[in-house]
Amino acid sequence: MEKHPGSLCINPHPLNIWKTQEVYSLRMLRSREKMERENMEEHNQSKKRLRVCVATCNRADYSKLAPIMFGIKSHPEDFELEVVVLGSHLIDDYGNTFRMIEQDDFDIGSKLHTIVRGEDEAAMVESVGLALVKLPDVLQRLRPDILVVHGDRFDALALATAAALMNIRILHLEGGEVSGTIDDSIRHAISKLAHYHACCTRMAEQHLIAMCEDHCRILLAGCPSYDKLLSTHHREDYMDIIKSWLGDKVQERDYIVALQHPVTTDIQHSIKIYGLMLDALLSFNKKTLILFPNIDAGSKEMVRVMRKKGIEQHPNFRAVKHIPFEQFIQLVCHAGCMIGNSSCGVREAGAFGTPVINLGTRQTGRETGENVLHVRDADTQNKIYHALELQFGKRYPCSKIYGDGNAVPRILKFLRTIDLDEPLQKTFCFPPVKDPISQDIDHILETQSALAIDLGGTNLRVAIVCMRGKVVKKYTQPNPKTFEARMHLILKMCTDAMRDAVCLNCRILGVGVSTGGRVNPQEGVVLHSTKLIQEWSSVDLRTPISDALHLPVWVDNDGNCAALAERKFGHGKGVENFVTVITGTGIGGGIIHHNELVHGSTFCAAELGHIMVSLDGPDCSCGSHGCIEAYASGMALQKEAKRLHDEDLLKVEGMDMKLSEPITAAHLISAARMGNSKADAILNKASTALGVGIINILHIVNPSLVILSGVLASYYQAPVQRIISERALLSAQSIKVVTSDLEEPALLGAASMVLDYATRRIY
Repeated sequence: MEKHPGSLCINPHPLNIWKTQEVYSLRMLRSREKMERENMEEHNQSKKRLRVCVATCNRADYSKLAPIMFGIKSHPEDFELEVVVLGSHLIDDYGNTFRMIEQDDFDIGSKLHTIVRGEDEAAMVESVGLALVKLPDVLQRLRPDILVVHGDRFDALALATAAALMNIRILHLEGGEVSGTIDDSIRHAISKLAHYHACCTRMAEQHLIAMCEDHCRILLAGCPSYDKLLSTHHREDYMDIIKSWLGDKVQERDYIVALQHPVTTDIQHSIKIYGLMLDALLSFNKKTLILFPNIDAGSKEMVRVMRKKGIEQHPNFRAVKHIPFEQFIQLVCHAGCMIGNSSCGVREAGAFGTPVINLGTRQTGRETGENVLHVRDADTQNKIYHALELQFGKRYPCSKIYGDGNAVPRILKFLRTIDLDEPLQKTFCFPPVKDPISQDIDHILETQSALAIDLGGTNLRVAIVCMRGKVVKKYTQPNPKTFEARMHLILKMCTDAMRDAVCLNCRILGVGVSTGGRVNPQEGVVLHSTKLIQEWSSVDLRTPISDALHLPVWVDNDGNCAALAERKFGHGKGVENFVTVITGTGIGGGIIHHNELVHGSTFCAAELGHIMVSLDGPDCSCGSHGCIEAYASGMALQKEAKRLHDEDLLKVEGMDMKLSEPITAAHLISAARMGNSKADAILNKASTALGVGIINILHIVNPSLVILSGVLASYYQAPVQRIISERALLSAQSIKVVTSDLEEPALLGAASMVLDYATRRIY
């Protein structure tokens, strides 16, 4: 072949082609790796760790903040923790409590000496000013995404003020609460500066909404200290802890914990109360662990009173500046009583059922369990001494008003949802238009509910019941014949329901129990049982259920529960005076008078089935004769139906009866409707007996409404209304008789005791 002059002839070799392809593939691989690295960097940048600064001012707020700090520290992939310590943590007279933070293995980023000594009003103001001078440098250096502030102390007000002015987002813990002193003003001021809120109770949430805070930024979390408190207070070494602080001779529930702080709006009066408390404790002559007051104005004078009375040298007293929170829990849990005005008494002590005496006005605005006895006007030593006599050594139902042990997971989840790109400027809701319904972190409604128990002669039933009276879930088992088996089954069913309640997004507030027999609702004790429930007299139901579930427990008779159910959910809603009559296996009921349930002096009021309507009537199960129940109950009608059947007088033409079918009251009613004159006569006598008995009730308590409940209610309604119109006094003849629309009156009534109960007591 002839080559063109000047042309270049390249003859490609296979090896050259292979090398070219290899170079191209390598470049493409490196390009892909580079793109993946860039994408990973972008993803990491988009998932920036939230820089959280937790500022703690004193021993009390650290007990609430520490669980959150541990939670943040355990998730380093999501959070970066900075700790700032200021206030009384750094003062020797108050125990140098910053050391316990170091012992918990937290790195303290900054320690700020912000307290101006003097312990008067001016010193508190100067301390706030000093904190405001020092905080900007610290916050500018740390540059947190969010600052966590707790409570209502003047130090916390300085923190919130500095952060708000430096455009740092603020999460405020325990806002919306009311205690009754200057603390309220400080707490609400911090809430107005804060961007986010983690509150402890539904009432606190309602207060925040009423203060025009955005409901979407309010988390009903519960108190963080309850997370640690509920999981660790059952320690085996609690007696070692008690003896280490109070000596080897002290016994469980035979000592007092005293903690009284000054009230800055009335310092002199609070000092006087402190002196009277010490005098009462000296006279009461029990081992007492007394903690020094906090650093508020007036604390120096209170310490002088304590030393003047020789408390630190007295053999019955142990005066201390600080106790680690884990040990303090044990001391409060097993104390015979706690006295003073510390928030611990109305909050943490309720979780153990420890009796508390709250002196003065410092905490009287707070929600409390029934373990708290308020002595607001503590103006004499005798009054405080009498309160000690009333409370010392008692035990109350455990209360979960302030938390259920799951606050920290909720708060951490809430922190993860904070969008740092959204506008920093707060918005307020004027006026509050949202119904104050709690939201959990996923903005799914967490329904406040009750656990209801119904102990019947045949079945044992447990249900989760929400505020609106809806049975969310129900559990049914045959009622065991022995006490031990019955209690074991109750606790198992309740435990299962509590577990399911979490999945159903229901927060259980307490347990209500409906049971047959005579009940002392004040003590939660079944005094005497019906014959249908064996081994069920002199039974304390409240204590074992409360101890197992850590919830308050209410117990009442099934008839009373039916009346309560009607008052809250049924025809009795909004009616001041009415009577509920249960027409079932037996005859029972309840009386609502002036919106209150009537129990009577020995808890046997409203035994409606045992009103005598005849002097020589049939025998009754109560041992008497001629009672309504002996005529009109399901058992009485069944007895008559069997008698007619045995005499071959029950069945009429067209009546469908199987040979193996047990004879019941329903057969008697069916026979009467199909023309059986003897069955009709028996039912007329039963209706007359019930009607006359109800007329007696009308003439005694004069209700405006009668509600018939139970399986026989629909049959008895018309005859009873007719008998009233014929035989009652003229003024009572127009009283209406209606049948209940409630399918589960016993369960709903048991739930209503929980949902409606007001726990605060005033002395």
